[in-house]
Amino acid sequence: MGMKRATTFAAAAVAVVLAASACGPSDYKASDTTQPAGAAAEAAAPAAAGGPGNQPGGQLAASTTEQLGPVLTDSAGLTLYRFDKDTAKPPKSNCEGDCAKTWPVVAAGDVTAAAGMDPSLLGEVVRSDGTKQLTVAGWPAYRFNKDAKPGDLKGQGVGGVWFAFGPDGKKAAKGAPAEAAPAPAASAAPEEAAPAQAADGLSVAKDPKLGEHIVDGRGMTVYRFKKDSAWPMVSNCVGDCVAKWPVVPPVDKANAKGITEKNYLVLDRPDGKKQQTVDCWPVYTFSGDKKPGDTNGQGVGGTWYAVSPDGKLITVQ
Repeated sequence: MGMKRATTFAAAAVAVVLAASACGPSDYKASDTTQPAGAAAEAAAPAAAGGPGNQPGGQLAASTTEQLGPVLTDSAGLTLYRFDKDTAKPPKSNCEGDCAKTWPVVAAGDVTAAAGMDPSLLGEVVRSDGTKQLTVAGWPAYRFNKDAKPGDLKGQGVGGVWFAFGPDGKKAAKGAPAEAAPAPAASAAPEEAAPAQAADGLSVAKDPKLGEHIVDGRGMTVYRFKKDSAWPMVSNCVGDCVAKWPVVPPVDKANAKGITEKNYLVLDRPDGKKQQTVDCWPVYTFSGDKKPGDTNGQGVGGTWYAVSPDGKLITVQ
């Protein structure tokens, strides 16, 4: 279970209109994913695992709310809850059957601690059906099926037994100390090797697991967001999401080595930023990648993946 620091994430579904009309629906009938040779079987497993709502937590975040102060959220910005009828010592879930339909469990898996959070608080418990569930300070973690968007807290206080997690694993309560700010840039600076490429370039790197994938001019892995679309050309990563997944600024074709030139366009975002696209798909980097070669964003939340040279998702985990 990987434990890394990260900035607050809140994904919001906001449409960004198409700046150029070169992308058309006929271009996107074929599969939009690719895998390195021999990786197809490995990549298929995560797609089949779990149902809606039972996904791993991905990159956790401490999101400040008006009602409760800092609360723990998953990579999609959805609130995580604990159940008073469970136990933390030893960890045990007492939410089964219909309860687990209303309160989907947060599956244990590749999870990253929120910024300022003690990674040792994260663990897992084996449920009665043999599946593994994320725990925070020993308490099993859940989502609420009526929380439809980032920031919703509809599960808070339900039945007097369901409460949002604070970043310390306790029940969230206003007045609790705010979580630490994201790590200062100075802490990451020594790790960043001086790349040979210009900062505004794109090229292709080869990873033992991902195969050939796009990197920016600093050698940092480039990602796509599954909630975006190429037709119409739309970015659904805005606000806090963009702070965590910075957009790749426009890159001249002369500085894009080995990248497909088909529909290599620039997207005008409503926040005023201009974003490079590859085959009409908006592309990003990940704030959790600290040095060239890092791929910490791969598979986060089941929605973020590295990009092949032709703009397709590389879904291998």
